[in-house]
Amino acid sequence: MALTGVEIFKLLPKTNCKKCGFPTCLAFAMKLAQRQVSLDLCPDVSEEAKQKLGEASAPPVRPITLGSGDLAVKMGEETVLFRHDKRFINPCAFALEIKDTLSEDEISSQVQAVLDSEIDRIGQKLRIDAIAISNDSNDAGRFESVAQNISTKAPGIPVILCTANPQAAESAVKHFADKKPLIYGADSANVEAMAAIAKTAKTSLGVKAQGIEELTAMTEKVKSLGVEDIVIDSGARKAKDILEHNTFIRRAAIKKNFKPLGYPIITFAQHDDNILEALIAGLGVMKYSSVVVLKSIEKWKNLALFTLRQNIYTDPQVPMQVEQKIYKIGEPSSDSPLFITTNFSLTYFIVSGEVENSKVPSYLAVMDCEGLSVLTAWAAGKFTAAKISQFIKESGIENNINHREIIIPGYVAILSGAIEDKLEGWKITVGPREANGIPAFLRSRSAH
Repeated sequence: MALTGVEIFKLLPKTNCKKCGFPTCLAFAMKLAQRQVSLDLCPDVSEEAKQKLGEASAPPVRPITLGSGDLAVKMGEETVLFRHDKRFINPCAFALEIKDTLSEDEISSQVQAVLDSEIDRIGQKLRIDAIAISNDSNDAGRFESVAQNISTKAPGIPVILCTANPQAAESAVKHFADKKPLIYGADSANVEAMAAIAKTAKTSLGVKAQGIEELTAMTEKVKSLGVEDIVIDSGARKAKDILEHNTFIRRAAIKKNFKPLGYPIITFAQHDDNILEALIAGLGVMKYSSVVVLKSIEKWKNLALFTLRQNIYTDPQVPMQVEQKIYKIGEPSSDSPLFITTNFSLTYFIVSGEVENSKVPSYLAVMDCEGLSVLTAWAAGKFTAAKISQFIKESGIENNINHREIIIPGYVAILSGAIEDKLEGWKITVGPREANGIPAFLRSRSAH
């Protein structure tokens, strides 16, 4: 049963020591009640309080880690149904299915595709996060051989071992000791054997059921067998069923604090039709899947899914922003042009990308406007002539360039006169209204 902030406060030390990062014990208690922080932040809490508060303050969706090291994926820990209520915490993982019936060359090719999948988008490294090794052969020896092969070829990539054969699971998991793989494939027929393997290997266990009711019974059974870290699959494969089941599971966990369904969800989106697979995967991203398994990872599909995931898992109440400074695009010289824009991430990456496309080395002055776009920042009084001139003067850019010209975004052309008044000796040039006009703008300047 969930405790109120005041009830939690009564169990805390009440020293207001600030070691947890909050000014008072009451403030920390309120955050615990909202399941927005962990009890571990309080170093002085008593063992008695830990027992009483541990369950009550735990996130409604259990946090689980897949893999180890720098590429480990955190799952679960979610606290809301809708991202605008607060935000979603841990971005879902994409996993490529690699069947153990493939040839050596095909397996190598698919592993390499995962290793090469990383892209940089608005300052974040995005990639296919895991490999799901599928025991398609139903042969324990073949499954172990492929698992060993993949553990050698991609030692840092988190792995999901997909098999309903306990013998295959037990032999394959040995090749991922201390790497926190997920063993997926526990069902009503093999649950005791699979739970014993997961417990011995200290891994998470993926349970598969035929519907919500059976899933509830399965998770309770697995927990009673001593496995705490569980990933759940209701058996839904069609888009309609995935939407219905995932929503029911998340609502039960968040709104009802129903512990048997308070676990990360794995969704299998594999389909022969690439477009349909992308659509089902996208549904999983938007509706509560912690792991989405794919049959193929073409670059166009990756980009679409990465972009969707990035949008869903950013905080809608905090604009994405980059650091205020003068950025070098290419290798600018003292004669290179100087642009200025705001520090909204999307604005920066679009503008810098277009400047880079122009092949004209340039300086890009990025001003802190609290992550707002150009027009919004101007309207909010954060991208003004006075602030722009102060930023340019304090940036030290005058020491790096021979000229005194700054190119401002076309949407704030109205500021040009005021900036000239504030920046004595500087020429203010109005650039294009849209970033995609920058290459032509720079080419026309060089032609003159």
